[in-house]
Amino acid sequence: QVQLVESGGGLVQAGGSLRLSCAASGRTFWRNAMGWFRLAPGNEREFVAAISWTGGSIRYVDSVKGRFTISRDNAKNTVYLQMNSLKPEDTAVYYCAADSRVYTAIPSLRADEYEYWGQGTQVTVSS
Repeated sequence: QVQLVESGGGLVQAGGSLRLSCAASGRTFWRNAMGWFRLAPGNEREFVAAISWTGGSIRYVDSVKGRFTISRDNAKNTVYLQMNSLKPEDTAVYYCAADSRVYTAIPSLRADEYEYWGQGTQVTVSS
């Protein structure tokens, strides 16, 4: 059974940092792009960041550029999201996802192209 398990969420003050982790089990994803998405109350699910299977191609939504960093450790089957300079508008449930396609050079921004999803971790940023 394939599982993606996020951790590292929590409550932080504006300007603070959190590091999210997403550990995969049941299969390896070293050949697959990985992404982070978020869902805030009243909003639609939003793309946050994605990384190609090699780590050589990375994409971010404009609102997090310069503050968030996505990375991966294929040996640990884990992807990370380092979030710095957090703002109240970053408050959301954050989900990691794995693309079912392999060896894609450019990671997708589209949620419907990610087949495997974690259960989410809550990030709350207080002002």
